[in-house]
Amino acid sequence: MKDHNNKTPIYWSFLNYKNWNLYIATTDKGLCYVGSLNKEFEELSAWVEKRFPGCPLVEDREKLKPYANELIQYLDGNRKNFTVPFDYHGTDFQVAVWNALCKIPFGETKSYSDIAKQINKPAAVRAVGAAIGANPVLITVPCHRVVGKNGSLTGYRGGLEMKTQLLDLERK
Repeated sequence: MKDHNNKTPIYWSFLNYKNWNLYIATTDKGLCYVGSLNKEFEELSAWVEKRFPGCPLVEDREKLKPYANELIQYLDGNRKNFTVPFDYHGTDFQVAVWNALCKIPFGETKSYSDIAKQINKPAAVRAVGAAIGANPVLITVPCHRVVGKNGSLTGYRGGLEMKTQLLDLERK
């Protein structure tokens, strides 16, 4: 995990679009957090305190506008890939998993074992699941596209209702 000793701010905004209510956050380097559907601000503040201890949370709608715009385009069905920069922090293994998730095409799904094989760790299926569960940037790093080997919907940090909505949106 990268160290943020300089206590640089984490900028946040609330995205309220149609039935989507999400907290999003960025560092000066890129999108670092997309929250769960309809969760309270405390989810974001607890996450920041854990990942960026002591860094102030600063509301800045203008700074988050490019990220919010891409999310809105996606939610409207007008965007299949995100071009905004990311600044996610995790172990090398987690980052490898998150990068693999970004390669799952819009509208397609993969299994946890598919991702484990893709990162050359075929026996690490449970660890892949844990890394996916730790994905800090929902929707944009598409962990919702990972399903059980039999195609069943499995856990999702944003909840299965949110996962279902995202998969349905991509099937249209």
